[in-house]
Amino acid sequence: MSQITPTRASDEADWRRLWRAYLAFYDTERPDEVYAHSFARLVDPAVTEYNGLIAREDGRAVGIVNYIFHCHGWQPAGVCYLQDLYVAPEARGGGVGRALIEAVYAAADAAGRPEVYWLTQADNARARRLYDAVGVATPFMKYRRPPP
Repeated sequence: MSQITPTRASDEADWRRLWRAYLAFYDTERPDEVYAHSFARLVDPAVTEYNGLIAREDGRAVGIVNYIFHCHGWQPAGVCYLQDLYVAPEARGGGVGRALIEAVYAAADAAGRPEVYWLTQADNARARRLYDAVGVATPFMKYRRPPP
């Protein structure tokens, strides 16, 4: 059974290890200052829109989730974007990912933002099996501005 807690300052080394592995999964890396900046926001009590949770099993950090509360133009209540979800390979299939998603659902409900959404790559079959069990796929595709 996973223990899920808010990301704390003492979690920095574990969070960095897991977030680095998450970015590597998507063939991405960021400079150290991005890690420092993102982590500082996660643990800053004055920052209420960017949040994180960490999952531990037997005291070892095995998963993270970072999520963002933001306004929505189509409804009065804001929404929650589940931005990053990562479970270490040795802990996959044991319910850690589901527990992290459900913890985000609970946090979003408590914040009065019950709509939670996220993105994944179309070929991420293993994660999509979980997502199909805890969410509803939408027909939307993501676009972004090209680099200048």
